Amino acid sequence: MFKLDIKKRGVESSSALRDRGEIPAVYYGRKEKTTPISVSRTEFIKIWKKAGESSIVSLSDGPETHDSLIKDVDVDPVTGVARHADFYVIEKGKKLEVDIPINYLGISPAVKDLGGILIKVMHELKIEAEPKDLPHNIDLDISVLTNFDDQILAKDVKLPQGVELVTGPDEVVALISKPVEEKVEEAPVDLSQIEISEKKGKEEKEGEPGSDAEQVSSDKK
Repeated sequence: MFKLDIKKRGVESSSALRDRGEIPAVYYGRKEKTTPISVSRTEFIKIWKKAGESSIVSLSDGPETHDSLIKDVDVDPVTGVARHADFYVIEKGKKLEVDIPINYLGISPAVKDLGGILIKVMHELKIEAEPKDLPHNIDLDISVLTNFDDQILAKDVKLPQGVELVTGPDEVVALISKPVEEKVEEAPVDLSQIEISEKKGKEEKEGEPGSDAEQVSSDKK
């Protein structure tokens, strides 16, 4: 679990917060009223990179703590810097449905030895678990993909204890595709051009010195 210190936010402007190294944020939940807060930009970015949107972040305001998930982050389109964050406060003891990133591991023999193409159909799996059992990511070993058209279904993914699959069990997570063969297309032969070339060649031969046509012309003279 990650811990992030927060401050309750009043009427201070967002620009003033950012000038002193903080960003505006808000937390809310089913049984938690929407509360505006501010957090250290540096600390938030560190935790965001590690926790993502699938790990519990404990928001600490002195004696109060709120276990939450990072729900949404507004990023400046030019600088790429986080400028606002939403936290969803979770209910203790209640299971959550969360999209967990898939971490592809290993080497597929079908790719290494046969030249197949690995297609990652999914990058996340939807799972259900209590907050304490939420994994940061789900490891998936692709070394089982040994032949063309082999595939891994959602039900084939090994989940940690206490985690249940929500994604359809028969949905394809990853598969091997055959390499695409490049076809070399030959340009069609233009027979009319060949005929023209042949006729031209004959005409040139007939006009060469010593040809019968030139000899006849000389005799007439």
